[in-house]
Amino acid sequence: MRVIFFGSPAFALPSLQAVAREHQVLAVVSQPDRPAGRGKRLQSPPVKEVAVRLGLSVEQPTKLRDGALAKVLAALQPDVFVVVAYGRILPPDLLAVPKLGAWNVHGSLLPKYRGAAPIQWAVIRGESKTGVCVMRMEEGLDTGPVAASLEEPIRDDDTAGTLAERLAWLGSKLLVETLPRIADGSVTLQAQDEAGATLAPPMKKEDGYLELGAPAAEVSAQARGVDPWPGATVLHLDEPMKVFGARVIDGQGTPGEVQGLVPQGLAVACGGGTVAFAELQFPGRKRLPAAAVLAGHPIPVGTRLRNARS
Repeated sequence: MRVIFFGSPAFALPSLQAVAREHQVLAVVSQPDRPAGRGKRLQSPPVKEVAVRLGLSVEQPTKLRDGALAKVLAALQPDVFVVVAYGRILPPDLLAVPKLGAWNVHGSLLPKYRGAAPIQWAVIRGESKTGVCVMRMEEGLDTGPVAASLEEPIRDDDTAGTLAERLAWLGSKLLVETLPRIADGSVTLQAQDEAGATLAPPMKKEDGYLELGAPAAEVSAQARGVDPWPGATVLHLDEPMKVFGARVIDGQGTPGEVQGLVPQGLAVACGGGTVAFAELQFPGRKRLPAAAVLAGHPIPVGTRLRNARS
């Protein structure tokens, strides 16, 4: 098939590589390069970097609704658009370009978790399973009919990062299995049940502020769902401290009270139960195992950690 691929972050890389092995990729569309890191140097999206290594033409438009990109891509006469975590909604003139439609690999079991951060919110909300869908795109936000889906369990120790890695490969597998059925017209589409729709809005820094007064299972889920970004944050003596590797363990206490160093990490009481954090990170320092951080930065038993929102 003649494919134009839209994608930006690392989540899209397995799909790009799989499509490039089996089809003709006419062009890749990715987000513009943006400043990143302490030096604010321009950094390319991972999809652009891989596309360049593959010798593929790359477009990085700053606008989608001025008609310019639609004209460029229409001239390439694509069969399909494949969209994987591109990060922007395609306007109607772009959706109308490919003769067999635009198809999106989405990291949830639609209609649940429509939007920009389906993997993160599935972990934060304590879901036991999620998955990937291949969906025919339309003007709404992830509202199009579903061509195929695969389930994936969410493990007790999953972070948004570890789950995204598995779903990225699962999505690439589903995509290459589905494209031939799109090509020959044998694909079957299932309309989404609007009554079951939920939203997964973009993550904000504030989503990482842990609510230590919540039950331990909810605190653990929130901490894992915001790893690697924005990271779970609590306040220690008014200094922000990031915490990682949350596990629910036995124990009770006043919410936010440090209960000491245990084999699983720094134990902190929550609104119901206790969570141990395997790794800690203070501002300007490296993320390290809790024991290593506490050796140089002790946090005595009984210390009260506070919610960063307070």
